[in-house]
Amino acid sequence: MADSIQISGATRVYGIVGDPVVQVRSPAVYTARFAQEGIDAVLVPLHVHADRFDDAFPALLEIANLDGLLITAPFKKRACAFARQLGVAAKTVGAVNALRREADGSWTGDMFDGAGFVHGVEARGLSVSGRRTLLFGAGGAGSAIAAALAEAGVASISILDIDAERAGIVARNLSEAFPHTRAAGVSDARGEFDLIVNASPVGMSAGDGLPGNLGPLKKDVLVGDVVLSEEPTALIAHAQRFGCAWVNGKDMHTGQIESITSFFLTDR
Repeated sequence: MADSIQISGATRVYGIVGDPVVQVRSPAVYTARFAQEGIDAVLVPLHVHADRFDDAFPALLEIANLDGLLITAPFKKRACAFARQLGVAAKTVGAVNALRREADGSWTGDMFDGAGFVHGVEARGLSVSGRRTLLFGAGGAGSAIAAALAEAGVASISILDIDAERAGIVARNLSEAFPHTRAAGVSDARGEFDLIVNASPVGMSAGDGLPGNLGPLKKDVLVGDVVLSEEPTALIAHAQRFGCAWVNGKDMHTGQIESITSFFLTDR
């Protein structure tokens, strides 16, 4: 596939912005998809240090042949402010993981993390409906996944984050938007859960352990981890140890490729 991709001065550019970006797989995936669609475009990694984001990101958006951006940690909430228009999911969670340049030069943003996770679960023949959920992480990905899980019919969501206030805010927003789902911020991992999801940064670095003190798991617990990793994260390994069904970062990533590609290429 790489031999068929020709880059010229007319090639349109997309990027993925994060700190770090060495772990991302999106450049190869989306560049190949553009080629399959007959689109002269590539997607490249763009490492922006967190302490330089406010200076670097607005300048990045001024690059004339840049048509779209994927946004990864830790910028999903900060990037939201640069979109003139937001999709429904982005409005609900106050974060974006994709931005598209419009014909007038403005930017439209939306959030696909949550839908991608749910689609990844469904692709494995599983369902989240009716499950009691423990969610680690109340950032951009965590908020999006919480909203998508509520929309998909989980019974409850307990949110555990290093920032307890942030977890509480996400829980209150969920309760308002999805009154049929019980949502609360929690301070530990105790409770009866049959869906455990890690949407925190734990697992991104070699040697990371579990995102919380989980103990033994019942076999009917479904476990999900958003971290992209060649080897099972500590959480996925924990799930495998107890015979639990699981989905990983690759499943979530695959689940949102179609939606993001369509978003990027709308009206192009």
